[in-house]
Amino acid sequence: MKVYKLKKETYPVSSKKFKIDYRKELNSSQLEAVELTEGPYLVIAGAGSGKTRTLIYRVARLIKTDIDAESILLLTFTRRASQDMLRRAASLIDYPCERVSGGTFHSFANTILRRYSKTINFQSNFTILDRSDSEDAINLLRNQLNLNTKEKRFPRKDTIQNIFSMSVNRNLSIELIIGRDYSYFTDHIEDLKKLKETYSKYKLTNFLADYDDLLIFLKQLLKESEEERRLMYVAATRAKCNLFVTYPVNIFDHSRGAVLSKQSRFIDNIPQNILEPWNLLEE
Repeated sequence: MKVYKLKKETYPVSSKKFKIDYRKELNSSQLEAVELTEGPYLVIAGAGSGKTRTLIYRVARLIKTDIDAESILLLTFTRRASQDMLRRAASLIDYPCERVSGGTFHSFANTILRRYSKTINFQSNFTILDRSDSEDAINLLRNQLNLNTKEKRFPRKDTIQNIFSMSVNRNLSIELIIGRDYSYFTDHIEDLKKLKETYSKYKLTNFLADYDDLLIFLKQLLKESEEERRLMYVAATRAKCNLFVTYPVNIFDHSRGAVLSKQSRFIDNIPQNILEPWNLLEE
């Protein structure tokens, strides 16, 4: 198993300022993640290791170190989890955390893109495709391209959607995904590539965005536009991947990682473009 630690770059803060006994409430690894409030910090941890607890205490400490609550963004994959974490952080420091921005990755992306999508030449009045909508659009285009008339069975619309989503989220080619996970569809690789390109053009032409597009467009916007980088601190957690990251938004990188079957495999599957900006030491 690989362990990554951030190079030490600490900024002393008087312990008298805090009513919370962080050393008592957190273990050493959690404490390190909570106390380093300057610079990027990537934490990779397994299930049940206290990621949510660490984020809650980190938000509390950021506020108590006079970080403007309005510059903190707490993101999760469910709205309920975000609200619960803000409530728990508020109870720790006796401070209302409603000024902290919180929500899901997709709701945040939707909000930002509605305001600033023209920066990346995308209409702000776009319509969001949910999973079912996306599958139906793929099925429509599949029929228009006459891909259902092949002698060998063509993938179902939900399978195609999975393949396209995996390609986008993990930045993998259709060939690699088919070869690794869907080898029985090898004969359809070229048709799937054509369908994926057609699907992308269809969405742009009709001002549509699926859930994957929301995150990809947000990444593009934050990388290309200085104006929208007002949120200095980002806290993010995704339980399914057992990964949370906290970092300044001006080095925003997006990945939804890999399914965690084994911790070592999970770490190895993290795209290198996520690890490169972090000044990490490997132990």
